[in-house]
Amino acid sequence: MPTRATHTSLLSALRPQNQDRLYDFYRDLRDAEDLYWDRHLNAWVATGHAVVSNTASDPRFSSVRYPDIEAVSEELRPLVRVLSRQMLYSDAPDHARLRALLSRAFTPRAVAALRDRISDTLDQIITRAAPTGRLDIVADLARPLPLAIICDLLGVPEEDRPAVSSWSDPVAAAIGSSRLDADESRAASQSMEEMLAYLRELLTRKDGPPAPHTLRALLDTGTENPDQDFDELLANCALLLIAGHETTTHFIGNAALALLKHPQAADQLRDRPDLIPAAVEELLRYDSPVQLMLRRARHDLDLAGRSITAGQAVLLVCGAANRDPAAFPDPDVLDFQRPAGRHVAFGYGPHFCLGAALARLEGVTVLEALLTRLPDWRLDGAQPRWQRSLNFRGLTSLDVAFTPPSEHHDPGTQVSATS
Repeated sequence: MPTRATHTSLLSALRPQNQDRLYDFYRDLRDAEDLYWDRHLNAWVATGHAVVSNTASDPRFSSVRYPDIEAVSEELRPLVRVLSRQMLYSDAPDHARLRALLSRAFTPRAVAALRDRISDTLDQIITRAAPTGRLDIVADLARPLPLAIICDLLGVPEEDRPAVSSWSDPVAAAIGSSRLDADESRAASQSMEEMLAYLRELLTRKDGPPAPHTLRALLDTGTENPDQDFDELLANCALLLIAGHETTTHFIGNAALALLKHPQAADQLRDRPDLIPAAVEELLRYDSPVQLMLRRARHDLDLAGRSITAGQAVLLVCGAANRDPAAFPDPDVLDFQRPAGRHVAFGYGPHFCLGAALARLEGVTVLEALLTRLPDWRLDGAQPRWQRSLNFRGLTSLDVAFTPPSEHHDPGTQVSATS
């Protein structure tokens, strides 16, 4: 067991006073020691960019989150069994095999084909809100848009999407929490079971040929053990549906809040729309929707001068790494002309986010739409509040007000992504 001096636990990030100053909190942790033992979490905590990025791609570490399923609570066990079959928590060779299979749903052609759908959906959302002069960026835009797009990509019928959203929330909450009570664990497991039952029915429907990029196209795996592999496929389709909209929802809310708090930066993008793709990367770095990655030592090893014991977990704090001044000078400044750096908002190494291209396309299109369609938007109502999660950083709501368009404004004007 590590014998280093006592440090502030990463769990303190969940305190309300630290949620609003999260990156100051991370800075204090990083300044004290960029890799330390957290006795409350029974894990090492890494906050420096170098140690985070190096560990994320280091083959000496495993991505398996639950090495002993029987060690978790009985209520959580059904969920953990499914999570343990997902690409996100797998190592080579299973990870490479699953990634190759699932990447069929995220080909450049399939993602590019969604460009008009993203623009159309945004246009409908903003047009609907325009006469009121009010919009909850989270509830009205950031939640429904990515859900609609990932469901379009994967072939989920429109009438089934509210159910997908309701199943996703408890599962995402469980993944993002280090402490769950029995009721929360039971709800997360039940939601995952219901999602898998739905996906099983969806993928085995005989009501017509699938489009090349839908979920059903992934069935053609040519494996020798169809029963086992079909369950594995279901688990990973659930991952795509949940991860495909939850994290993008958080990014859209975080990015909008950053621009609202930095009106000069928003004005810069209105004047220089060519900077919007770079702004997406900078906003991802500035306030990452995914805050943590977990790795586990395969054997006794040395990491950044510390002795790590086989089986010990290392929590890689992406949010802290993305504000490390050693990697990003003046990291607390929102700079859309910052020299290209390697942020870890999409992860790093073999587990780099499979849906990064889709998330970027959605980010570019949303920023362009908000900045052109809501030129005088401003915070309205209660102070935005953060969801209580270590893994994810996202707002519960983000109310804005803007001047409704005149009667001569054409609400049908389409928005389009910056190339």
